[in-house]
Amino acid sequence: MSKILVADDASFMRLMIRQILARQGQTDILEAENGRVAVEFFRQHKPDLTLLDITMPELDGLATLTEILTMEPSAKVIMCSAVAQEQIVQEALSRGAVDFVVKPFRPNELMQAVSKYLV
Repeated sequence: MSKILVADDASFMRLMIRQILARQGQTDILEAENGRVAVEFFRQHKPDLTLLDITMPELDGLATLTEILTMEPSAKVIMCSAVAQEQIVQEALSRGAVDFVVKPFRPNELMQAVSKYLV
């Protein structure tokens, strides 16, 4: 089973993502409410996949992505954000995100992205 880190400042979004993942058999899920906590959880738990929001307090998603990839260059990080401006999407991908899922998303859209990166 894969370990997944979900970082989003909205608790309802973390819960929704957790439920979608659980329906697909993914139950080892860590939740972080901001980028700082996400970086610390990544350092401690080394998840197989990380889902990051862009807009978060303390450390935004792009800065969090950079810190995670500095620690572990092979980390698989999917950005999940309502901020889907082309410039932001390109910035996230150029910094090393493996994918970008635009909110609001349908459960199958999220799972399609997630399943590409879990063994």
